[in-house]
Amino acid sequence: MNFAPELRQAISALLDETTTLTLATLDPGGGPRATPLYFVYDHELRLTFLSEASTQHCLNLAADPRAAVAVYPEESDWRLLRGLQMRGRVAALVGHDREQALAGYRSRFPFVEALSEMVDSSQPYRFAPDWIRYLDNRRGFGFKQEVQLS
Repeated sequence: MNFAPELRQAISALLDETTTLTLATLDPGGGPRATPLYFVYDHELRLTFLSEASTQHCLNLAADPRAAVAVYPEESDWRLLRGLQMRGRVAALVGHDREQALAGYRSRFPFVEALSEMVDSSQPYRFAPDWIRYLDNRRGFGFKQEVQLS
């Protein structure tokens, strides 16, 4: 990914302190669906989440892998609001990628060890962004930077 190091650092810092994303998919009839999910991320800013393949959001992704994601820390003062809006595609992970995703998930969320059987039976999915908008009202109301990745 080719963009300013300062922006990459700001995005990584936000992802480090935020554990939940909101995934937006389209139902078969074209209606929107938003789902909160825990996530991990990698150096390419791809977000990985676990889910059951039978959930409506995963069925939606099987029919159309395009998705949008929002990530933001909870904030009660609008002057401190910041976050990410992203568009991209989601794919199920298999083989080595699947095992690597599960290990990363266990590392970030140690509490899942108590749910080990459920985690092992879950399907990891990876959201790969092709567009990112970073918002940060701490830098001035409405401050934003956008990156087109592909």
